[in-house]
Amino acid sequence: MTPFAAEVRIVEGMTTLLTDHWHHGGGAWWFLAPIFWISVWVLIIVAIRGLFWRRRRHWHWHNGGGAFTVLAERYARGEIDEAEYRQRLEVLKKQ
Repeated sequence: MTPFAAEVRIVEGMTTLLTDHWHHGGGAWWFLAPIFWISVWVLIIVAIRGLFWRRRRHWHWHNGGGAFTVLAERYARGEIDEAEYRQRLEVLKKQ
């Protein structure tokens, strides 16, 4: 018997166990692979959507859409008259 006979038997046993386990369906862990890949794709989609969503929101805010839009909506609803609308619009443009 060689000095490493026990280790060789252990490695051979593990190899047989792993190959038999792989070729016979993977045991009770088969459901984790689809869950993993679905979650990876969901994370990728959420990350891409988040990047574009933030960029679009930032663009809208950066272009002054907030205050100008609110002012236009108040004028459209009749809350302020044309003179007040023009006065406030000039103030916003100066800022």
